[in-house]
Amino acid sequence: MLASQRRSAILALVEEAGAARVSELVDQLGVSDMTVRRDIERLDAEGLLERVHGGAIALLPRAADEPGFSAKSSLMTAEKHAIALAAAALVEPGATIGISAGTTTYEFARAIRNVPALTVVTNSVPVAQLLHEGSGNHVVVLTGGVRTPSDALVGPVAVSALKGLHVDRLFLGAHGIDRNAGLTTPNLVEAETNRALVGASRSVCVLADHTKVGIVGLSTFMALDEVDTLITDAGVPSRARGILEESVDHLLLADVAGTHLTSARQAGDAANGGRS
Repeated sequence: MLASQRRSAILALVEEAGAARVSELVDQLGVSDMTVRRDIERLDAEGLLERVHGGAIALLPRAADEPGFSAKSSLMTAEKHAIALAAAALVEPGATIGISAGTTTYEFARAIRNVPALTVVTNSVPVAQLLHEGSGNHVVVLTGGVRTPSDALVGPVAVSALKGLHVDRLFLGAHGIDRNAGLTTPNLVEAETNRALVGASRSVCVLADHTKVGIVGLSTFMALDEVDTLITDAGVPSRARGILEESVDHLLLADVAGTHLTSARQAGDAANGGRS
């Protein structure tokens, strides 16, 4: 297990239980006491959990908390990769697409570097750099604006740049996904820019791993029932999966182990032994 994957596992275990002892994490991960303590110190320094004597406790999410791009990049890496591959299968040569800022959408951009003749509209500095340094077979339109901790360009300049633009499909990240609050972000100005991206798009595909479900950020930028396609991973609890399937037009689950893609209904049938 890579260090980043191990830290993601520790964070997931702590958040699921609310707290975890070092000894428990050692047993579950099969690594040394010192390794777990170093990982906890790293996650504490990044503001992702709180280190306490003998273990760690989960942080209560605050609506205005906005982790940086580098901190989020080390989390749920396998899930993001699987989601990105599933989303890349929806992109045809010559398409005009939008890509919002975020670590999952960045992974998606990595997955489409070899798709020819794309025109990409984005407010993400890392996405623009990645595609610009790639095959050179893409036209990249970077919106401009004020840079946020998540490396998004936001604000009036970005919104103005998006006016009059039209993309076939937007690939959109989200800080949180909730049945009532919809898609949210902790940054008010980024929410405004995301609304402009949505407004410029004929179809919206949301890319978000299962840890985003149930999280509510400060500002809503899109209602859940306005989403055309949501691609997440099979870690979404069954109850939440049912809610998402009822709310969005298409819910697709990426299988992290085999990077296989199924609909939520197919996943449910498989869990029931194939019975519908």
